Amino acid sequence: MDIDDYQQHAWAYDQHPGEPQKGITIALLGLGGEVGTLQTSQKKLVRDGDIHIDHRSALIEDLGDILWYVADTASWLGVSLQEVATANLDKISSRWDSHDRPLPQMTSSMPMVSPPSHTDYALPPAHIFDGCYGARERLPRRLEVHLAELESMPGTVRPVVDGHTIGNRVNDNSYDPDGYRWHDAFHLAYLAVLGWSPVFRALLGHKRRSNASVDNVEDGGRAIAVEEGLSAMIFEAASRANMYAYSRVVDTSVLNICQRMVAPFEVSLCTQMEWEHAILRGCEVWRTLHAIGHGVITCDLDARTITVRPMQQEELAAHAAACAVSP
Repeated sequence: MDIDDYQQHAWAYDQHPGEPQKGITIALLGLGGEVGTLQTSQKKLVRDGDIHIDHRSALIEDLGDILWYVADTASWLGVSLQEVATANLDKISSRWDSHDRPLPQMTSSMPMVSPPSHTDYALPPAHIFDGCYGARERLPRRLEVHLAELESMPGTVRPVVDGHTIGNRVNDNSYDPDGYRWHDAFHLAYLAVLGWSPVFRALLGHKRRSNASVDNVEDGGRAIAVEEGLSAMIFEAASRANMYAYSRVVDTSVLNICQRMVAPFEVSLCTQMEWEHAILRGCEVWRTLHAIGHGVITCDLDARTITVRPMQQEELAAHAAACAVSP
């Protein structure tokens, strides 16, 4: 596309064509903001490494926004981009020697290193949100969950605790198999690291029914929906970052969403550092489950740890037997 043609097309999308003062101000402020966005992306790349699969598409989007605001600014100032580009090349050619090196090509700089086994910071003591309740309403301080695919339904998994199935059978619910069936790893990471999971509190039968308000708010349908929504959002973000296999950090924008979504609930006490730890540990467990196809997940709520190991043959047989007798 000719650069002046682009300018003409870009102008058609200016939302204030009859308000010069407002239009030029928005164009200039928008230009500054989009340059800042690109700078922030580069900062994260230098700080965290190229962990995002879609880094190239993000750069194209940022540069496209910058180009639109440049074109819109030029339109408001009454100059053509062709005139601007020609004048700029004339200026720099009179100052600097040119070279004939080819344009650089963007290639993945993904560091091929072993996945981190831990973060570099220590967590504070565990949050215990149900300490004042009776044993039947408290989360177990240690939990072992057996998770494997069903022999009769490939691509479908179901958790088993103490020899009994809990919850429903889960598959990817996607046209393309993407491993979402293993997303209980995220719920269990919230449970272990944050001391919070309305989903598993309900599955395990430990809702705090003695307090109607807490049962309704903290353990109710909205809290469960929020947790499921967060798991879907985190899975999408992690999928664009190789499930954080090569990173020790989670993008702050993801952590901000987590904190905003849980603001009405007790888990709002948890910091971004704690959320980051839970997400990274959840992804670590997810990667093992996805690679092996089964696992025994152990949550220690006092130590704030979650681990996973492959199931032994007798454990796989017991899991299959438990799932066979459950609808």
